[in-house]
Amino acid sequence: MGQTREIIPPALSIRRGLIFRFFYRFFAYTGAFILVAGGFVLAFFIYDASTYREDLSYTDIPVSTEALYPKRGGPKNLPIAETLVDDDDCPENTRSKHKPKLVILGSGWGSVALLKQLHPEDYHITVVSPVNYFLFTPMLPSATVGTLEMRSLVEPIRRIVQRVKGHFLRAEAVNVELSERLLEVKQTDARGEEKHFYLPYDKLVIGVGSTTNAHGVQGLENCHFLKDIEDARQIRNKVLQNLEHACLPTTSDDERRRLLSFVVSGGGPTGVEFAAELFDLLNEDLGRSFPKILRNEISVHVIQSRGHILNTYDEALSKYAEERFAHDQVEVLTNSRVKEVQPDKILFTQKGEKGETITKVLPMGFCLWSTGVAQTEFCKRIAAKLENQNNRHALETDTHLRLNGAPLGSVYAIGDCSTVQNNVAENLVSFLRTLAYEKGKDPEKMAITFKEWRGVAQRVKKRFPQASDHLRRLDKLFEQYDKDKSGTLDFGELHELLLQIDSKLTSLPATAQRAHQQGQYLGRKLNKLAQAAPGMQANEMDYGDLDDAAYKAFEYRHMGSLAYIGNSAVFDFDGMSFSGGLLAVYLWRSVYFAQSVSFRTRVLLAMDWSKRAMFGREGQSCLFHG
Repeated sequence: MGQTREIIPPALSIRRGLIFRFFYRFFAYTGAFILVAGGFVLAFFIYDASTYREDLSYTDIPVSTEALYPKRGGPKNLPIAETLVDDDDCPENTRSKHKPKLVILGSGWGSVALLKQLHPEDYHITVVSPVNYFLFTPMLPSATVGTLEMRSLVEPIRRIVQRVKGHFLRAEAVNVELSERLLEVKQTDARGEEKHFYLPYDKLVIGVGSTTNAHGVQGLENCHFLKDIEDARQIRNKVLQNLEHACLPTTSDDERRRLLSFVVSGGGPTGVEFAAELFDLLNEDLGRSFPKILRNEISVHVIQSRGHILNTYDEALSKYAEERFAHDQVEVLTNSRVKEVQPDKILFTQKGEKGETITKVLPMGFCLWSTGVAQTEFCKRIAAKLENQNNRHALETDTHLRLNGAPLGSVYAIGDCSTVQNNVAENLVSFLRTLAYEKGKDPEKMAITFKEWRGVAQRVKKRFPQASDHLRRLDKLFEQYDKDKSGTLDFGELHELLLQIDSKLTSLPATAQRAHQQGQYLGRKLNKLAQAAPGMQANEMDYGDLDDAAYKAFEYRHMGSLAYIGNSAVFDFDGMSFSGGLLAVYLWRSVYFAQSVSFRTRVLLAMDWSKRAMFGREGQSCLFHG
């Protein structure tokens, strides 16, 4: 018999080949994905298993008798903590016991930036703070409404201190004995009793932040504040509590509208961002869990004493924010001043059409007070000890961040609790008087040439970097103030010129970026001083302006401002300003995501934003107690 052969048409053969290749690639990629994903899952469980410990982790360690039984002394005869209980925990701690004692007060932006710059081997570092975490304050308004979880904004301060082999005491600074270099500290023990002791220091860094400025307004006990994580928790509970009360059948229409009236006093970034976050919660999440009548009766009001909200931003951005709030039906009351806050209403004043002052009443169920900063009690006690402290709102420092009036190079102040005192004219006039006396001339009759003026300007720039922008055209300044056209500047003309520059130097803003820059600067300078210390000791240089010799003066560089205003954001960067919708929001998030203090908090932030998109805001219908 002859053999027969099946003839497959070419088109059918090609089609079968394509189908085979498709399924082959599909199962190959699927299998590869399962293997890779399974490998990651297996690796995670192996890592997770390695984090559990079966063996006992403690060992016998030496503890100094001085740490367990500190000697007493100082003006109040209190225990002096010369040695801490963890000074011998590891060889690195033991080696740092006899290093210069650096005590840092506070766990905010400035203190953390300082800790990240320090070299572990240079100082015996102790951080003292009443809270044991660092708080990412720019995102705090988001935590009040559940956009972010509160744990996503905090980083345990002990993790940061551990990097520099430092020590942490959860306590509160009370006072400073500047002559004896003793810091008085208080803490509450397990019995609830308040204990005081002294902590000695060679260098003290004050970064205790600030409190809310009351501006003399009565009734602030009826307001909420937004300074720490506990404030955010209380605000979230209060908002949700008002919503629950508004749902009760026994609640009248007037009472419901009052409960659902939310007022923000202060049109700065914190107040504006909280109002925006609150509106987003009420507009996007309220209808999922609460009766729809609540959404119709809710009102949000922002009271601002100036002509615009975000008044430190570019005017176009302020107007954009106001237009956005108007679109969202958030009422902005500008040129208004709060007179009194009562439990159920706010009394505030506005200017009438004829310039007269009109008092108005605004019923409210919630009020956030966010209107500037004031000194803490600790800072007030220090300022009262020093003659050179004349600022009622902050501790004054020189351009090296040294506390004015304190022993030179022993006490520094950074962040919201401090302000850099310029006094360009006063310092330079003192310098010129000395220069005149050295030349045997009368300072009042001394005149300087343009060449000498350039030397004076260089000295100003070095000592006061923030004055550099006002000293760009030296020739024009010289010509402008040489009023008699003599080709020289006499003492009076030069004094007038320097006073003009002094008046243009404004106080640094009380922001996180200023505190961060000051902390970084001070950390680098302290490292330089530690490196130079052996040479200074060998040459017996333990006097004079060592800070100025070792490092340059502090110069603040404004990196820009940004604010969230309800599914949109505004940016003000070095003269360039822009605003936008969701793309701007994603950029706003990216900036703060990059600035977050650790990888852990970045992961948590990304998870929170994802959860908000999929499930709504965390806890938008749950009251939290604790």
